[in-house]
Amino acid sequence: MLAAPPAANLALLDTLQPHVPAGAVMTDVGSVKRAIVARAQEVGLGSCFAGGHPLAGTHARGFGAARLGLFRDAVVYITPTRDGDGAAREIAHFWESVLEAHPVMIDAAQHDCQLALTSHLPQAVASLLAHYLADASPPGATFGPGARDATRLAASDATLWTEIFLMNRDQLLPALRALEEPLGQLERALEAGDAAALTTWLTRAGDWRRRLDA
Repeated sequence: MLAAPPAANLALLDTLQPHVPAGAVMTDVGSVKRAIVARAQEVGLGSCFAGGHPLAGTHARGFGAARLGLFRDAVVYITPTRDGDGAAREIAHFWESVLEAHPVMIDAAQHDCQLALTSHLPQAVASLLAHYLADASPPGATFGPGARDATRLAASDATLWTEIFLMNRDQLLPALRALEEPLGQLERALEAGDAAALTTWLTRAGDWRRRLDA
């Protein structure tokens, strides 16, 4: 189980490759999958490796953030290599039977495209908002739960997220640019004083968010 940051996991595959015994099964827990699945294939570990990405934890890091049952009921994406279906099935069984998680098989490219929207973009937006508030807030300003919730991810480990952003930048950049459209809709509604358009804009966002908790 490779549980280092993404770039370190790539290096670990190279280091471990000569020492992997027959019948071994390998996986990782990184949040970008194309690079490590390709590297496992390149170094001859494709038949015994499948990528893994548990959707668990918070922005906190280190042993202090550990807790019992961290992975219980969590979705874990499993990304097989070209010839690693057997390894992927074993790894999925491990997550389900030992850690009580819910494994989901997914192609590595599809995973990275999806996570750019559902994980990497929210991290970028939280950090963007934190940047602005850090510069624009008056001295001594008090931040309520809304600002704290919206910027929680900005407290994540910067080195780790630098690696994730760069490894998945071809998927993250289009998502960031697509934010210009809903932002433009809000700007236009405010400039025009258009209450109906503003209500529609806010309602659509609110309806989507409430469905996540349903």
